[in-house]
Amino acid sequence: MATLFDLIPDHNILFGLEPEELAGIALELLNPGDGPSRLHPTSFTHPDTMGPFPQNIRNDVAEVLFEGWLWLVQEGLIGPKPGDNHGWHYITRRGKRLRNREDLSAYVNAVILPRKLLHPAISAACWAAFLRGDYDTSVFQATKELEVGIRDAGQFTAEDYGTKLARKAFGEAGPLADPNKPDSERQALSDLMAGTLGSYKNPHSHRRVNVSAEEAVEMIMLASHLLKIVDARAKK
Repeated sequence: MATLFDLIPDHNILFGLEPEELAGIALELLNPGDGPSRLHPTSFTHPDTMGPFPQNIRNDVAEVLFEGWLWLVQEGLIGPKPGDNHGWHYITRRGKRLRNREDLSAYVNAVILPRKLLHPAISAACWAAFLRGDYDTSVFQATKELEVGIRDAGQFTAEDYGTKLARKAFGEAGPLADPNKPDSERQALSDLMAGTLGSYKNPHSHRRVNVSAEEAVEMIMLASHLLKIVDARAKK
C-alpha cells in the first residue's frame, strides 16, 4: 500500500495544501479498494501510513494531514463508528464512492455549484461538463440555454441570436419587456441580458477561455437567474 511519503515526498508541498486537498490524499491512503472496516485518527501517524519522513517533522506532517481527516468528517465522508467510545470511525457510503483526489475534486466542485438552485434546463445542460472540470464549456452551455430560452419565449426565429436577440426581446417594444417597469429598469435588464450573452456566451463559442471553477459558478448562476426571469415574462 502506498504511503503518504510515496504520494508527496516533499513536505513543503504538503504543508501548502488546503484541507480539501489533504482530504483527497487521506482518501487514497485510507480507502484503497475495499478499504478497512475501522479507522482511527492515529492511523495517520502510523509508520505504514506516513512513510519515512524525517523524525523532526513527523508531528507537523501528522497535524497537517489531520486537517484532511477533519474535513472528511465535516463532509460526512467518514463518521464515528456507532456504539464505539474509543474514537474509531468508518468510511460512509458517500465516502466509499470517492476513492482518490480526482473523485474528491469532482465532489468539491459539485458542492460549490448549488444544483438545486439552478434552472432545470441549465442544470441539465452544463452539470456534467462542470463536474469534469470543463468550465469554459459549462459556461457556454449555460448561456446557450439562456439564449435559446429568450428565443423560444419571445417566439423569435433562428436568425435572431446573441446580443441583438436580447435587445429585441427586452427592448422598449420587445415581447419580454415589462411595460409596468420604468424605462430605466427595462433598459437595465435589456443591457444585462445582452451583456451576459455578449460577455460570456460569445467568447466561449469562438475560442478557448480560461475560467476557474469559482468564475464558472458565478457565470452559470447569473445565466440561471436570467433564464428564470425569461420564464416568468413568458408566462405573462
